[in-house]
Amino acid sequence: MKKYNVLELCAGAGGLALGIEKAGFKTKYVVDNDKDSIKTLKMNNSKWIVINYDISKLANDGIKNIISVDDIDLISGGFPCQPFSYAGKKMGFKDERGNLFFSFAKIINSVKPKAILFENVKGLLTNDSGKTFKKIKKTLEKSGYVIYHKVLNAWDYSVAQKRQRLFIVGIRKDLNINKFSFPEPSKKKKVLKDVLKDVPNSPFTPYSDKKKKILEMIPPGGCWKNLPDDIAREYMKGSYALGGGKTGIARRISWNEPSLTLTTSPSQMQTERCHPEETRPFTIRESARIQSFPDYWNFYGSISSQYKQIGNAVPVELAKRVAISIKNYLEGVENEREII
Repeated sequence: MKKYNVLELCAGAGGLALGIEKAGFKTKYVVDNDKDSIKTLKMNNSKWIVINYDISKLANDGIKNIISVDDIDLISGGFPCQPFSYAGKKMGFKDERGNLFFSFAKIINSVKPKAILFENVKGLLTNDSGKTFKKIKKTLEKSGYVIYHKVLNAWDYSVAQKRQRLFIVGIRKDLNINKFSFPEPSKKKKVLKDVLKDVPNSPFTPYSDKKKKILEMIPPGGCWKNLPDDIAREYMKGSYALGGGKTGIARRISWNEPSLTLTTSPSQMQTERCHPEETRPFTIRESARIQSFPDYWNFYGSISSQYKQIGNAVPVELAKRVAISIKNYLEGVENEREII
């Protein structure tokens, strides 16, 4: 079977690229400009051509002047999600990072691959009352692509984590002979006990003494609601009276449930993901397992940098499942053309 070549932009720690490769694609180029992510990519796969380049500069300099892209079949990546995240200021295109999408679009317009695949937070759909996503969709359509999108939960795809993300798939119009379908959910859903067996030793960032005392009161599967009311009020402060369940605060995950969405910092305020038995955050390798990275995939940099790379990554198994759908679609197009 043909191996389709991939160019990945904003590759980070390589979760999306690795998943795409596991689906049967050939990852040719990976681009990023974070120094630790670059070293992570280089030390894990010597076959990938790792390019340390700012995406906006790459678009402005002309990607064809930097690398050979004539045989690129798929462009994948994830432009920064912070401008569209519910947890952020949701500034969208007003945020300089949000404007990186237009650099992505410029590169796509130059390369014209058979397909494109992007991942972002689901808040992108509602940012600026939906105007941001409409602009993105219209821009990609003008570049010659039929756009499909869907919010997928990693837990539905062999990942022991509740993580909802928006996936955008574009099929070049001349190849869009059938409707693209996103992958069907797995029959079995994984929980922590399925992925945290015999995990290699690795470091973690311990909780402060104050936070540790709080979390020691929380049972597996519990959260701040399990605290005595006076302690809960003090710990939650202004959040105590706000609406919503807020069950991610002071949360100890149980063995029989998936992790909540991993963040980029285990010590981040009010987004605790505490180990089921020990009063500590998940270690580097435990976090990587929860993101479905294989144990051989190592991360470069300080502990905080490694947590950030893992927390920002696309779960490998989820990326693999979406990529398989794209590969099957492209092969189906080729088969139909051979019959005709």
